[in-house]
Amino acid sequence: MIGYLVRRAGSALIVLALISLFTYMIFFLLQPDPAVTICGKTCTPDKIDSIRQLLGLDRPFWAQYGDFITGIFTGRTYGDGPTAIQCSAPCLGFSFQTQQPVLDLMLSRLPVSVTIAVGAAVLWVVFGVAGGLVSAIKQGSVWDRTAMAAALTGISVPITFAALLLQYVLVVQLQVLPFPQSVAFGDDPVAWFDSYLMPWLVLALGYAAIYARIVRANVIDTLQEDYLRTARAKGLSAALVIRRHALRPSLTPVVTLFGMDFAGLLGGAVITESVFGLNGVGKLAADSIAKNDQPVIMGVTLLAAAFVVVGNVVVDVLYTVLDPRVRITS
Repeated sequence: MIGYLVRRAGSALIVLALISLFTYMIFFLLQPDPAVTICGKTCTPDKIDSIRQLLGLDRPFWAQYGDFITGIFTGRTYGDGPTAIQCSAPCLGFSFQTQQPVLDLMLSRLPVSVTIAVGAAVLWVVFGVAGGLVSAIKQGSVWDRTAMAAALTGISVPITFAALLLQYVLVVQLQVLPFPQSVAFGDDPVAWFDSYLMPWLVLALGYAAIYARIVRANVIDTLQEDYLRTARAKGLSAALVIRRHALRPSLTPVVTLFGMDFAGLLGGAVITESVFGLNGVGKLAADSIAKNDQPVIMGVTLLAAAFVVVGNVVVDVLYTVLDPRVRITS
Protein backbone atom coordinates (compact mmCIF):
# COMPACT_ATOMS: atom_id res chain seq x y z
CA MET A 1 0.00 0.00 0.00
CA ILE A 2 2.78 2.44 0.92
CA GLY A 3 4.64 1.75 -2.31
CA TYR A 4 1.46 2.26 -4.29
CA LEU A 5 0.77 5.60 -2.60
CA VAL A 6 4.34 6.74 -3.24
CA ARG A 7 4.03 5.89 -6.93
CA ARG A 8 0.69 7.67 -7.18
CA ALA A 9 2.12 10.73 -5.42
CA GLY A 10 4.97 10.81 -7.93
CA SER A 11 2.61 10.54 -10.89
CA ALA A 12 0.39 13.22 -9.35
CA LEU A 13 3.31 15.64 -9.17
CA ILE A 14 4.12 14.96 -12.82
CA VAL A 15 0.51 15.64 -13.84
CA LEU A 16 0.42 18.89 -11.86
CA ALA A 17 3.74 19.97 -13.39
CA LEU A 18 2.43 19.34 -16.92
CA ILE A 19 -0.80 21.22 -16.18
CA SER A 20 1.12 24.18 -14.81
CA LEU A 21 3.46 24.12 -17.84
CA PHE A 22 0.67 24.11 -20.42
CA THR A 23 -1.35 26.75 -18.56
CA TYR A 24 1.68 29.00 -18.18
CA MET A 25 2.55 28.51 -21.85
CA ILE A 26 -0.94 29.51 -22.98
CA PHE A 27 -0.81 32.77 -21.04
CA PHE A 28 2.76 33.48 -22.10
CA LEU A 29 1.91 33.11 -25.79
CA LEU A 30 -1.60 34.55 -25.98
CA GLN A 31 -2.19 37.07 -23.23
CA PRO A 32 -1.57 40.84 -23.49
CA ASP A 33 1.47 42.29 -21.75
CA PRO A 34 0.81 42.00 -17.97
CA ALA A 35 2.98 45.05 -17.34
CA VAL A 36 0.61 47.19 -19.42
CA THR A 37 -2.37 45.69 -17.58
CA ILE A 38 -0.87 46.52 -14.20
CA CYS A 39 0.39 49.97 -15.09
CA GLY A 40 -2.68 51.24 -16.95
CA LYS A 41 -3.29 52.88 -20.31
CA THR A 42 -1.65 56.20 -19.42
CA CYS A 43 1.57 54.61 -18.16
CA THR A 44 4.92 55.68 -19.58
CA PRO A 45 7.19 53.20 -21.44
CA ASP A 46 9.85 53.54 -18.72
CA LYS A 47 7.34 52.59 -16.03
CA ILE A 48 6.20 49.58 -18.08
CA ASP A 49 9.82 48.45 -18.47
CA SER A 50 10.42 48.75 -14.73
CA ILE A 51 7.35 46.62 -14.00
CA ARG A 52 8.55 44.00 -16.48
CA GLN A 53 11.91 43.86 -14.73
CA LEU A 54 10.31 43.69 -11.28
CA LEU A 55 8.10 40.74 -12.23
CA GLY A 56 10.73 39.06 -14.38
CA LEU A 57 8.60 39.43 -17.51
CA ASP A 58 11.61 40.53 -19.54
CA ARG A 59 13.16 37.08 -19.20
CA PRO A 60 12.67 34.07 -21.53
CA PHE A 61 9.72 31.73 -21.05
CA TRP A 62 11.66 28.90 -19.41
CA ALA A 63 13.28 31.30 -16.95
CA GLN A 64 9.88 32.72 -15.97
CA TYR A 65 8.36 29.26 -15.62
CA GLY A 66 11.35 28.10 -13.59
CA ASP A 67 10.92 31.05 -11.23
CA PHE A 68 7.23 30.16 -10.83
CA ILE A 69 7.91 26.51 -9.96
CA THR A 70 10.81 27.38 -7.67
CA GLY A 71 8.65 29.91 -5.85
CA ILE A 72 6.13 27.22 -4.96
CA PHE A 73 8.75 25.24 -3.03
CA THR A 74 11.24 27.83 -1.79
CA GLY A 75 9.55 31.21 -2.10
CA ARG A 76 10.44 34.04 -4.43
CA THR A 77 11.88 37.54 -4.34
CA TYR A 78 10.61 40.17 -6.79
CA GLY A 79 13.17 42.84 -7.64
CA ASP A 80 16.31 43.56 -5.67
CA GLY A 81 17.69 46.03 -3.18
CA PRO A 82 15.55 47.89 -0.63
CA THR A 83 12.49 47.76 -2.92
CA ALA A 84 12.53 43.95 -3.21
CA ILE A 85 9.25 42.17 -2.47
CA GLN A 86 9.44 38.83 -0.68
CA CYS A 87 6.88 36.09 -1.35
CA SER A 88 7.21 33.17 1.05
CA ALA A 89 6.64 29.55 -0.01
CA PRO A 90 4.37 28.31 -1.36
CA CYS A 91 4.45 31.40 -3.57
CA LEU A 92 1.98 31.57 -6.45
CA GLY A 93 2.71 35.20 -7.17
CA PHE A 94 0.71 38.37 -6.62
CA SER A 95 -2.59 39.35 -8.20
CA PHE A 96 -2.18 41.90 -10.98
CA GLN A 97 -5.42 43.59 -9.89
CA THR A 98 -5.21 43.70 -6.09
CA GLN A 99 -1.46 43.12 -5.52
CA GLN A 100 -2.39 40.54 -2.86
CA PRO A 101 -0.69 37.13 -2.66
CA VAL A 102 -2.58 34.63 -4.82
CA LEU A 103 -2.46 31.98 -2.10
CA ASP A 104 -4.09 34.33 0.42
CA LEU A 105 -6.84 35.19 -2.07
CA MET A 106 -7.62 31.53 -2.70
CA LEU A 107 -7.52 30.53 0.96
CA SER A 108 -9.92 33.35 1.85
CA ARG A 109 -12.40 32.10 -0.77
CA LEU A 110 -11.91 28.36 -0.22
CA PRO A 111 -14.30 27.96 2.77
CA VAL A 112 -17.24 29.15 0.65
CA SER A 113 -16.44 26.66 -2.13
CA VAL A 114 -15.94 23.82 0.35
CA THR A 115 -19.27 24.62 2.02
CA ILE A 116 -21.08 24.57 -1.32
CA ALA A 117 -19.37 21.35 -2.42
CA VAL A 118 -19.96 19.44 0.83
CA GLY A 119 -23.61 20.47 1.18
CA ALA A 120 -24.43 19.67 -2.44
CA ALA A 121 -22.54 16.36 -2.26
CA VAL A 122 -24.55 15.20 0.76
CA LEU A 123 -27.81 15.95 -1.06
CA TRP A 124 -26.94 14.38 -4.39
CA VAL A 125 -25.45 11.22 -2.86
CA VAL A 126 -28.37 10.63 -0.49
CA PHE A 127 -31.13 11.30 -3.00
CA GLY A 128 -29.30 9.96 -6.04
CA VAL A 129 -28.28 6.63 -4.51
CA ALA A 130 -31.57 6.15 -2.66
CA GLY A 131 -33.65 7.05 -5.70
CA GLY A 132 -31.68 4.77 -8.00
CA LEU A 133 -31.81 1.88 -5.53
CA VAL A 134 -35.56 2.11 -5.02
CA SER A 135 -36.12 2.41 -8.79
CA ALA A 136 -34.05 -0.73 -9.38
CA ILE A 137 -35.95 -2.69 -6.74
CA LYS A 138 -39.30 -1.50 -8.12
CA GLN A 139 -38.30 -1.75 -11.77
CA GLY A 140 -41.18 -0.98 -14.11
CA SER A 141 -43.39 0.48 -11.38
CA VAL A 142 -44.97 3.93 -11.31
CA TRP A 143 -42.24 5.05 -8.89
CA ASP A 144 -39.54 3.83 -11.28
CA ARG A 145 -40.98 5.61 -14.29
CA THR A 146 -41.63 8.81 -12.34
CA ALA A 147 -38.18 8.87 -10.74
CA MET A 148 -36.37 8.24 -14.03
CA ALA A 149 -38.43 10.91 -15.79
CA ALA A 150 -37.51 13.34 -13.02
CA ALA A 151 -33.86 12.30 -13.33
CA LEU A 152 -33.89 12.91 -17.08
CA THR A 153 -35.37 16.35 -16.45
CA GLY A 154 -32.70 17.10 -13.85
CA ILE A 155 -29.94 16.15 -16.28
CA SER A 156 -31.44 18.31 -19.04
CA VAL A 157 -31.96 21.52 -17.05
CA PRO A 158 -28.96 23.90 -17.28
CA ILE A 159 -27.51 25.02 -13.96
CA THR A 160 -27.98 28.70 -14.82
CA PHE A 161 -31.68 28.24 -15.60
CA ALA A 162 -32.25 26.17 -12.45
CA ALA A 163 -30.51 28.80 -10.31
CA LEU A 164 -32.50 31.69 -11.76
CA LEU A 165 -35.76 29.73 -11.51
CA LEU A 166 -35.19 28.85 -7.84
CA GLN A 167 -34.31 32.45 -7.05
CA TYR A 168 -37.49 33.70 -8.71
CA VAL A 169 -39.75 31.13 -7.03
CA LEU A 170 -38.24 30.87 -3.54
CA VAL A 171 -36.88 34.39 -3.07
CA VAL A 172 -39.09 36.69 -5.15
CA GLN A 173 -42.48 34.94 -5.26
CA LEU A 174 -42.73 32.77 -2.14
CA GLN A 175 -40.14 34.72 -0.11
CA VAL A 176 -39.28 31.63 1.95
CA LEU A 177 -35.52 32.04 1.53
CA PRO A 178 -33.20 35.06 1.50
CA PHE A 179 -30.93 35.77 -1.43
CA PRO A 180 -27.72 33.73 -0.90
CA GLN A 181 -24.87 35.55 0.79
CA SER A 182 -21.69 34.55 2.58
CA VAL A 183 -22.66 34.15 6.24
CA ALA A 184 -20.34 32.55 8.80
CA PHE A 185 -21.80 29.52 10.57
CA GLY A 186 -20.65 30.83 13.95
CA ASP A 187 -22.42 34.17 13.46
CA ASP A 188 -25.87 32.80 12.63
CA PRO A 189 -26.32 29.06 11.88
CA VAL A 190 -29.89 29.51 10.61
CA ALA A 191 -28.95 32.34 8.24
CA TRP A 192 -25.92 30.31 7.13
CA PHE A 193 -28.13 27.33 6.23
CA ASP A 194 -30.73 29.49 4.47
CA SER A 195 -28.04 31.25 2.43
CA TYR A 196 -26.48 28.05 1.12
CA LEU A 197 -29.65 25.98 0.64
CA MET A 198 -30.36 27.21 -2.90
CA PRO A 199 -26.79 26.69 -4.18
CA TRP A 200 -26.86 23.20 -2.67
CA LEU A 201 -30.16 22.38 -4.37
CA VAL A 202 -29.04 23.75 -7.74
CA LEU A 203 -25.78 21.80 -7.76
CA ALA A 204 -27.34 18.62 -6.37
CA LEU A 205 -30.13 18.58 -8.97
CA GLY A 206 -28.07 17.48 -11.95
CA TYR A 207 -25.66 15.25 -10.02
CA ALA A 208 -28.44 13.42 -8.15
CA ALA A 209 -30.19 12.72 -11.45
CA ILE A 210 -27.03 11.22 -12.97
CA TYR A 211 -26.29 9.14 -9.89
CA ALA A 212 -29.85 7.83 -9.71
CA ARG A 213 -29.72 6.53 -13.27
CA ILE A 214 -26.28 4.97 -12.80
CA VAL A 215 -27.19 3.28 -9.51
CA ARG A 216 -30.42 1.94 -10.99
CA ALA A 217 -28.65 0.43 -14.01
CA ASN A 218 -25.87 -1.09 -11.89
CA VAL A 219 -28.21 -2.60 -9.31
CA ILE A 220 -30.44 -4.11 -12.02
CA ASP A 221 -27.39 -5.70 -13.69
CA THR A 222 -26.01 -6.95 -10.38
CA LEU A 223 -29.33 -8.53 -9.40
CA GLN A 224 -29.04 -10.76 -12.48
CA GLU A 225 -25.72 -12.24 -11.36
CA ASP A 226 -25.57 -15.96 -10.60
CA TYR A 227 -24.24 -15.52 -7.07
CA LEU A 228 -27.29 -13.44 -6.14
CA ARG A 229 -29.60 -16.13 -7.46
CA THR A 230 -27.69 -18.58 -5.30
CA ALA A 231 -28.07 -16.32 -2.26
CA ARG A 232 -31.80 -16.07 -2.79
CA ALA A 233 -32.04 -19.83 -3.33
CA LYS A 234 -30.37 -20.37 0.06
CA GLY A 235 -33.24 -18.52 1.71
CA LEU A 236 -31.70 -15.10 2.32
CA SER A 237 -34.25 -12.30 2.47
CA ALA A 238 -34.48 -9.85 -0.42
CA ALA A 239 -33.40 -6.96 1.82
CA LEU A 240 -30.32 -8.86 3.01
CA VAL A 241 -29.37 -9.89 -0.52
CA ILE A 242 -29.56 -6.31 -1.74
CA ARG A 243 -27.81 -4.76 1.25
CA ARG A 244 -25.01 -7.30 1.61
CA HIS A 245 -24.40 -8.61 -1.90
CA ALA A 246 -25.86 -6.21 -4.48
CA LEU A 247 -25.34 -2.68 -3.21
CA ARG A 248 -21.59 -2.65 -2.60
CA PRO A 249 -20.47 -3.80 -6.08
CA SER A 250 -23.07 -1.50 -7.62
CA LEU A 251 -21.54 1.52 -5.87
CA THR A 252 -18.04 1.09 -7.35
CA PRO A 253 -18.73 3.27 -10.45
CA VAL A 254 -20.49 5.78 -8.19
CA VAL A 255 -17.35 6.13 -6.09
CA THR A 256 -15.37 6.96 -9.23
CA LEU A 257 -17.86 9.63 -10.25
CA PHE A 258 -18.13 11.04 -6.75
CA GLY A 259 -14.37 11.37 -6.36
CA MET A 260 -14.08 13.32 -9.62
CA ASP A 261 -17.21 15.42 -9.14
CA PHE A 262 -16.56 16.36 -5.53
CA ALA A 263 -12.88 17.10 -6.12
CA GLY A 264 -13.78 19.30 -9.07
CA LEU A 265 -16.30 21.26 -7.01
CA LEU A 266 -13.73 21.88 -4.28
CA GLY A 267 -11.83 23.90 -6.86
CA GLY A 268 -14.86 26.15 -7.28
CA ALA A 269 -18.37 25.90 -8.72
CA VAL A 270 -17.93 28.71 -11.24
CA ILE A 271 -21.49 29.03 -12.56
CA THR A 272 -23.26 28.55 -9.23
CA GLU A 273 -21.02 30.96 -7.33
CA SER A 274 -21.28 33.57 -10.08
CA VAL A 275 -25.08 33.38 -10.37
CA PHE A 276 -25.64 33.57 -6.61
CA GLY A 277 -22.85 36.10 -6.03
CA LEU A 278 -20.99 33.90 -3.53
CA ASN A 279 -17.33 34.79 -3.15
CA GLY A 280 -15.83 31.34 -3.58
CA VAL A 281 -12.90 30.09 -5.62
CA GLY A 282 -15.12 29.65 -8.68
CA LYS A 283 -16.20 33.29 -8.69
CA LEU A 284 -12.57 34.30 -8.10
CA ALA A 285 -11.62 32.34 -11.22
CA ALA A 286 -14.39 33.92 -13.29
CA ASP A 287 -13.45 37.44 -12.18
CA SER A 288 -9.76 36.77 -12.83
CA ILE A 289 -10.43 35.49 -16.35
CA ALA A 290 -12.49 38.59 -17.11
CA LYS A 291 -9.66 40.84 -15.86
CA ASN A 292 -6.83 38.73 -17.36
CA ASP A 293 -5.26 38.24 -13.93
CA GLN A 294 -2.74 35.54 -14.89
CA PRO A 295 -1.29 34.68 -11.45
CA VAL A 296 -4.74 34.12 -9.95
CA ILE A 297 -5.85 32.00 -12.91
CA MET A 298 -2.68 29.91 -12.60
CA GLY A 299 -3.25 29.44 -8.88
CA VAL A 300 -6.90 28.42 -9.25
CA THR A 301 -6.01 26.02 -12.07
CA LEU A 302 -3.36 24.30 -9.96
CA LEU A 303 -5.70 24.16 -6.96
CA ALA A 304 -8.49 22.54 -8.96
CA ALA A 305 -6.04 20.11 -10.59
CA ALA A 306 -4.59 19.17 -7.19
CA PHE A 307 -8.05 18.37 -5.83
CA VAL A 308 -8.86 16.18 -8.85
CA VAL A 309 -5.55 14.30 -8.68
CA VAL A 310 -5.88 13.66 -4.94
CA GLY A 311 -9.49 12.62 -5.48
CA ASN A 312 -8.36 10.01 -8.00
CA VAL A 313 -5.92 8.49 -5.51
CA VAL A 314 -8.56 8.36 -2.78
CA VAL A 315 -11.00 6.68 -5.17
CA ASP A 316 -8.47 3.99 -6.10
CA VAL A 317 -7.89 3.19 -2.44
CA LEU A 318 -11.63 3.07 -1.72
CA TYR A 319 -12.04 0.51 -4.49
CA THR A 320 -10.33 -2.09 -2.33
CA VAL A 321 -12.84 -1.45 0.47
CA LEU A 322 -15.99 -1.54 -1.65
CA ASP A 323 -15.07 -4.37 -4.01
CA PRO A 324 -13.10 -7.34 -2.60
CA ARG A 325 -12.18 -8.35 -6.16
CA VAL A 326 -9.97 -5.28 -6.47
CA ARG A 327 -6.58 -5.49 -4.81
CA ILE A 328 -3.56 -3.21 -4.89
CA THR A 329 -0.58 -5.23 -6.08
CA SER A 330 3.04 -4.43 -6.67
